[in-house]
Amino acid sequence: MPLLFSSEHLIPLPCGALHWPARGALLVADLHLEKASHFARRGWPLPPYDSEVTLTRLAAALAHTGATTLIALGDTFHDPQGPARLPSAARNLLAQIASRAKILWITGNHDDAAAATLHGTAHPELVLGPLTLRHEADPADPAPELSGHFHPKVIIRHRGRAISRRCFALSPTKLILPAYGSLAGGLDITDPALAAAAPGGLIALVPEAGQLLRFPVVAQAA
Repeated sequence: MPLLFSSEHLIPLPCGALHWPARGALLVADLHLEKASHFARRGWPLPPYDSEVTLTRLAAALAHTGATTLIALGDTFHDPQGPARLPSAARNLLAQIASRAKILWITGNHDDAAAATLHGTAHPELVLGPLTLRHEADPADPAPELSGHFHPKVIIRHRGRAISRRCFALSPTKLILPAYGSLAGGLDITDPALAAAAPGGLIALVPEAGQLLRFPVVAQAA
C-alpha cells in the first residue's frame, strides 16, 4: 500500500526497502556489508555469509519492483575496508545489481565513500524533487527527508508475548528506513534518540500482507 509523503507516493516493502515508483528508484539503508568479517578479525567468529544474504535479498527486491536506480542511504559497509574483504560470490552479486541499476551511495558514518570503490557514485546527500536524502536525520532541517542510521524496530507486546519487527519510522517531515543488512540489528522505535531525530511525533510503519500497519509511538523518557 503506497504511503503519501510530501506529495510523493512511496511504497515501504516488507524486506525493508522503499520503492519510489515515480523516480524508478529503490532505496535501502544500513546494509552493513561485511559486518561478520569485521568482527571475525576481532576474535568474534560469525558465519561469513551476511553480505551474500543481504545482496541476494536486494537483487530480488530490484527485480520485483523493476527499479532502475538503487539509492543506499549510508553505512553500506560496516567499515571502510569492507569492500576489500567482500567475497567473490557477494562481489558478483553486487556487479549484477550494478548491471541492471544505476547506484547512488550516500556516505555513512561507518563507511564514508567506501562502497563507491566498487560501483556507482558516492554523495554526502542528495535532493530529489521535494525530498532530501541523507544518512542521518537532521532535526533542524524542516525539509521532508529520507534517511537511515537508527535501524528502527517496533516491539509489539500481546498476551505476554513480545514480537520484534523492523519498521519504518514516520514523523511529519522524516521517514527513517529500517536497517536492510542481515546482521544490522535494530533500535526500539520508542528510544529517545529517535524522538530527538524526528520531532513532532512518530508512527511505526510495518508492511504486512499487502497492508501498511501503523503503530503510534510513545517515546521513553530521556
